[in-house]
Amino acid sequence: MQGTIDGFSYGIVTPLTAFLMACLGSALGLRCTTRSVRNARSFKAGWLALGSAAIGSGIWTMHFIAMIGFTVDEVSITYDPPITFASLGVAIVMVGIGIFIVGHRGATPMALVTGGTITGLGVASMHYLGMAGMRLPGTLAYDTVTVTLSVVIAVVAATAALWAAVSIHGFLASLGASLVMGVAVTGMHYTGMAAVSVHLHGSAGTARAGESAASLLLPMLIGPLVFLIVAGVVVMFDPLLVMGEPERERRSGRVSVPVSGLPDAGPRRTSGAGAADAGAQAWGPAPGDPGPGARREPRSPYYDGW
Repeated sequence: MQGTIDGFSYGIVTPLTAFLMACLGSALGLRCTTRSVRNARSFKAGWLALGSAAIGSGIWTMHFIAMIGFTVDEVSITYDPPITFASLGVAIVMVGIGIFIVGHRGATPMALVTGGTITGLGVASMHYLGMAGMRLPGTLAYDTVTVTLSVVIAVVAATAALWAAVSIHGFLASLGASLVMGVAVTGMHYTGMAAVSVHLHGSAGTARAGESAASLLLPMLIGPLVFLIVAGVVVMFDPLLVMGEPERERRSGRVSVPVSGLPDAGPRRTSGAGAADAGAQAWGPAPGDPGPGARREPRSPYYDGW
């Protein structure tokens, strides 16, 4: 018996919320990656780890918010807790491997292709591992072509996001890249869901033992959401993450390069006996002064050289 699938049982609410979570996680992760790449003196490993966790948590949260709206009319759906939790770990670890490769190797073609492929496969693995945690009286079948397309979308989106993290400097440009990544990740999810068909065992019945969608998914979403909020606070209070180093220096009026041609005079003493002695030694003609016929003002014994 073929099950009747509804992926939008709550209308536009679940897709829109899932998209926003994907954008939030991508934005935080990309800014953390940018922070580590553009500031070699910072705690690189810590920023990369925070970026990995932000992207992984954002994508996982997106997936299961979208899954709240997924129903099969004839049966109820439950979820296996260990597999569902494992999908979160897979997302963070696989995304982390890709981010660490690009974070330490830079935007070289080999690093981007390797890191983007690993990160994209991590996103796809999280999706299909999370689907494997579903429990219902039937089996899930997938269309091979559509599954392949979803994996390709994930890899391309991940590669583009990693390139943006190490190549785009401004905050608004990074925000735009995060929106693009959010569209790509959400599109990958619903492309993968379009590949699903449900074959029920006999007539409609009840699901196998497990947690209900509401009792498992909603409490589990609290942890990643709190983490994303905390990561957002970290980003907001770090000006390098918000504006980037060049913008911060321009707004603060500082120049990061020394002015050539100015000698290092060292510490000056502008008062006291030392200043008077130095001024007395400079009394009279000085090297480079005009010739004897030129008019010049006498220097004070307290002349400090400025």
